[in-house]
Amino acid sequence: MTSRPHTSEDTSVFQLPGALCYRLNMTESSSNKLLNGDACQRSSKDKKSGKNGFVKNHCLFQQPQKYRRPREKNHNVVRNPSLYNKPFVESYEETPLLVAVLTYMGYGILTIFGYLRDFMRHWNIEKCSVARERDEQKDFVPLYQDFENFYTRNLYTRIRDNWNRPLCGVPGSKMDIVEQVSHDYNRTFQNTGKIMRDVINMGSYNYLGFAENVGHCADAAIQVTEKYGSGVCGTRCEMGNLDIHQEMEELVARFLGVESALTFGMGFATNSMNIPALAGKGCLILSDELNHASLVLGARLSGSTIRVFKHNNMVSLEKLLRDAIVHGQPRTHRPWKKLLIVVEGIYSMEGSIVRLPEVIALKKRYKAFLYLDEAHSIGALGPNGKGVVDYFGLDPKDVDIMMGTFTKSFGAAGGYIGGKRELIQYLRCHSHSAVYATSMPPPVAQQIITSMTTIMGEDGTSLGADRLRQLSENTTYFRRKLREMGFIIYGNDDSPVVPMMLYMPAKIGAFGREMLKRNIGSVVVGFPATPIIESRARFCVSAAHTRETLDEALKAIGEVGDLLQLKYSRHQPTVTPGLGWMSEESYLQD
Repeated sequence: MTSRPHTSEDTSVFQLPGALCYRLNMTESSSNKLLNGDACQRSSKDKKSGKNGFVKNHCLFQQPQKYRRPREKNHNVVRNPSLYNKPFVESYEETPLLVAVLTYMGYGILTIFGYLRDFMRHWNIEKCSVARERDEQKDFVPLYQDFENFYTRNLYTRIRDNWNRPLCGVPGSKMDIVEQVSHDYNRTFQNTGKIMRDVINMGSYNYLGFAENVGHCADAAIQVTEKYGSGVCGTRCEMGNLDIHQEMEELVARFLGVESALTFGMGFATNSMNIPALAGKGCLILSDELNHASLVLGARLSGSTIRVFKHNNMVSLEKLLRDAIVHGQPRTHRPWKKLLIVVEGIYSMEGSIVRLPEVIALKKRYKAFLYLDEAHSIGALGPNGKGVVDYFGLDPKDVDIMMGTFTKSFGAAGGYIGGKRELIQYLRCHSHSAVYATSMPPPVAQQIITSMTTIMGEDGTSLGADRLRQLSENTTYFRRKLREMGFIIYGNDDSPVVPMMLYMPAKIGAFGREMLKRNIGSVVVGFPATPIIESRARFCVSAAHTRETLDEALKAIGEVGDLLQLKYSRHQPTVTPGLGWMSEESYLQD
């Protein structure tokens, strides 16, 4: 995974142009015609426009305040609050200066000792256990780049025991982990034969708790396995197209509110193999700087020109759009064949939510197309669990390509693309993931169908609505408690992805180990998946978590936070009512 630089930006607001003087005369390719359509309106009435006088840690219904020197990262100031019909609260507290200095010093010390150890390995003073070239191959092109593997050799290996832990049960709210031990400094691991029972799972993307081996989803999957078997052994174009696949796609289209949908057996390939089918040479892709690796790979494979805008920054995005239309393609200055904006619903490392109303407004103004990745937001956001479009009360037709995965909220595997019927028909013939990949296994398809009908309430029960409400309440409670304890938390208040900042490299491994000692399974993330001084622990809240489970996890986090001195926040905790999207109506009435 590539490094994700996190920079602040100028928050000055300028007026959007009332009319666009330079209109893009697109050279419409076959895929371009499929995406092009009439502009659709919002499904809900626009709210009265308000003044934009917000500071960080803001709320859209907050009164204008006098200017104060910002103590938090200010790259998420809302430019057009009139586009939002609900509170939108995000927080990114600035890294304390002392912590930043000590973090850089820590990485500097590790780097110095790393080069010292490399010197000792080169002269056989220290045993070398990493892959290296033989003496006979010195004149060949090297297979192993020592400099590129420097981080892996000297930093990652030290804390490698925090990842790749084998599970031996269902990764639900609690899980069983096989105990491992290493006798060669984390280069290899051996199982001890012991099992750590009932470890609280705070790392899986099991947002709605459908990753389970009992219940109606598991029973339905067993019945389908007995009928169809466990695999298809063929592509959809050949002998692998089952009636259950067509039923699933019809259900997905109805769930999303689009004309048609196409499903795939792998979520990563849904992005990496479909973007090349939608864009190519002569097209311009505008990508958020924190987009997932699958989106980055798909954009690169398409052969399109790629320009990156600052995370969730509408000023940066609009500047790129205007420059693209005014200047056109490099050297020739011909109009771009297509402008494609690529964003995510929930960003999995930041816990932030895309400013979709503003993105759609810019997309309409500059005649661009919008590709929305709802891998983490589908099922986890919105009063009906339909993702970020439902969360903001927007019309699904305003999003040209709706992408999502079944690997998180639905407890299954694979992904989907939703949109116009012509678009889906085009992808069936031109997408490598649709033409060449093996069809989704029938038990997985049935898991998707059962969980989705439960969310929609078509199973005759209120189980889906109850889980959506429980997830919202758990998210609000967990985030509020961490802030009150003094931790620095990133992201949107309604996001079930909760990054907690660790910063220093030595604390990455120490936090994961100490949490596991207290029977809590957590995910720690560092460079290059994050900026070098913004290492973090990432918690994922689930509807399967009970209040007692969360309290137990919070108690352990507080103990480890005191032990490792992780409570960096300089802000006084403010007790405010949780706003989660399930309680929006009552809040607005108050």
